[in-house]
Amino acid sequence: MSDQQARDLSAARAASGLDVRALGLFVHGDSDTLDSRTRISQTLARDPLFAGPAPVSRPDVYARSMAQMNRLYDLQETNGWTEHDVEAAMGMLGEGTGMTLHHSAFVPVFLAQASPELLKQFGTLVRTRGVIGCYLQTELAHGSNVGGLQTTATYLSESDEFELNTPTPGARKWWIGALGRTATHGVLQAQLILKGKSYGPHLFFVQLRDTETHAPLPGVTIGDIGPKVHNAWRATDNGFASFEKVRVPRTWMLSRYAQVTRTGDYVRPPHAKIAYGGMMYLRAGFTATAGWTLAKAITIAIRYATIRRQGALDPTSVDPSVSIPGAPVLEMPVLRYPSTYARLLPVLARAYVLIGLGRSVIATFKAFSESLANGDTSALGEMHALTSALKVYATNTAVRDIEVARQSMGGHGFSAAGGIGRIWAQYLPSVTFEGDNFVLDHQVVRAAVKAHARVSQADFKSQPSSLSPSSAYLRLLSASPPTFGSIEDWGDVRKLAMLLEMRAARVVAARASSDDDVHDPGAAARVSNAVAAAFVGVQVADMADGLDSSGLGKREQVAITRLYVLFLQSDLESGLGDLYQFGLLQGEDTGRTLRRALGRTCMDLLPDAVVLVDAFAFQDWELNSALGAADGRAYARLIERAEEDEMNVDEEHARMVFEESIRPILERGRRMAVKELAAKTKL
Repeated sequence: MSDQQARDLSAARAASGLDVRALGLFVHGDSDTLDSRTRISQTLARDPLFAGPAPVSRPDVYARSMAQMNRLYDLQETNGWTEHDVEAAMGMLGEGTGMTLHHSAFVPVFLAQASPELLKQFGTLVRTRGVIGCYLQTELAHGSNVGGLQTTATYLSESDEFELNTPTPGARKWWIGALGRTATHGVLQAQLILKGKSYGPHLFFVQLRDTETHAPLPGVTIGDIGPKVHNAWRATDNGFASFEKVRVPRTWMLSRYAQVTRTGDYVRPPHAKIAYGGMMYLRAGFTATAGWTLAKAITIAIRYATIRRQGALDPTSVDPSVSIPGAPVLEMPVLRYPSTYARLLPVLARAYVLIGLGRSVIATFKAFSESLANGDTSALGEMHALTSALKVYATNTAVRDIEVARQSMGGHGFSAAGGIGRIWAQYLPSVTFEGDNFVLDHQVVRAAVKAHARVSQADFKSQPSSLSPSSAYLRLLSASPPTFGSIEDWGDVRKLAMLLEMRAARVVAARASSDDDVHDPGAAARVSNAVAAAFVGVQVADMADGLDSSGLGKREQVAITRLYVLFLQSDLESGLGDLYQFGLLQGEDTGRTLRRALGRTCMDLLPDAVVLVDAFAFQDWELNSALGAADGRAYARLIERAEEDEMNVDEEHARMVFEESIRPILERGRRMAVKELAAKTKL
């Protein structure tokens, strides 16, 4: 069986004819990134600390995770790895660690918003991990409503210090990654209080633990909040903290923009929302993370669906292990059933799109950050709207699609050895952290309605180029929709993207004319999704247009174009209700033709599916899946894992359970049976 599965996966690769190396360069961006990633992954694969079995208890999982991070930093020092290399290695671990928030939140926020004086004092230590940080924003009773945070930072002019306090139980900082056991310092969001008046949330640098003993400092109460749902994020010490009369110097306020003078006067920042830059930075990374997480799940699902044979007989295959003349042919690979490939190939397309889009969003945010550092706040509103919309769109998409991939694997998808369940559990909280998606929906809608109001003014009607990228769809408010008379029309990426833009324009216009959440409580989610899909659709069309200069060969360009087309077709198919409601499509045949076109695109992509997931270049230890390994030996690996499970190797424990529980159950049942039989005999 294992030999047949290996042959099936090898045959799928050989049948494609695509250049997996060229596709790998494309999806990773360049040869340096791909080769560096491969080198790092192979280095870690040889180290039992990374590729060996995971501990069982949560404290042991945390301890191993910190040992892994210590090893990564050692490898960085001895091998000359860059910070990007270290962060790439961290991404391969498959789950967050006690150091994740230091890299992803604490360092970038501190470096971007600290004053020159504070940077001179702590900047080098922050970069080199001479201090380990966390980002203390969420509270027990407040999450997405940052303005409602209750922790206070009151300025004391007599000592030139801020006093930090947790005024209520609900004001305890909660869910803070790395706070439970790891962090020595943090960036704290607290209400700035000057002369009895609150100036809203501001950021403060604070020391949490003694750097020699690691004990919490006086006035600081710290702990871990406990296990998370689905046993996920075990290696991350999400913690709580409260503060009682904790003093920090005035210069420890992150005052690159907003400032407090020695006399306690407030110097306003150039933009009221500039302190939210840290949160926008985190949101900017969500799109790429969603794509790469989805890439792991779809790699496992497509490989397993390729070697899993079940159901109808496959007339193109003969079982080579059976030498009897006229032996039955093998069953069909599950991937060749329309009900399977129609689910999985759109997920593959979304992985490719989100990875490419994520790279573009990060580049855009870097340019925005440079402008912000030079005092230009003109793009702050646009960046907030864009990162909010994409955070919702990308995370909702990935959470949904990872589960689609898991379900495609049948019963074995529920096995921990399958790997996708763990990926889903790890990614699940993305829809709530750094802004609950349902809350962010309303922020996206508010920005869209404001943009609609501006476009309705006369001077905007003659200047469509003045629209920002996130609201460019509004130029099509009155435009006539493109026509789709044939299946081929549904393969035009520009027409597909334009239809997504038109849908967004009509949906936003309807929302602007009727702001009624009470009678239509799902409206905000629909509007937010339509706005994000319009922006993404245009980006996908641009990516398709840029393939000629991508360095890909013609066959690879065709395959990637098909992925982009499938992405757009799938988004439109899921929005058919809106398209018909607003008159953008007419006649039932039009929707039917879209679905047929989608099916044809899937069939065209099907022979290349395995090579397209191979291009992600995951090593087996990264996937940690018995069913998605590169050699295809799914069932042999599943059997090996079952035989090695502690339930099957700890005979002493099994004997104890038998003697203490199973034997009494059996003996009781036998006594009851004897009594029952005796009673029947008397009758």
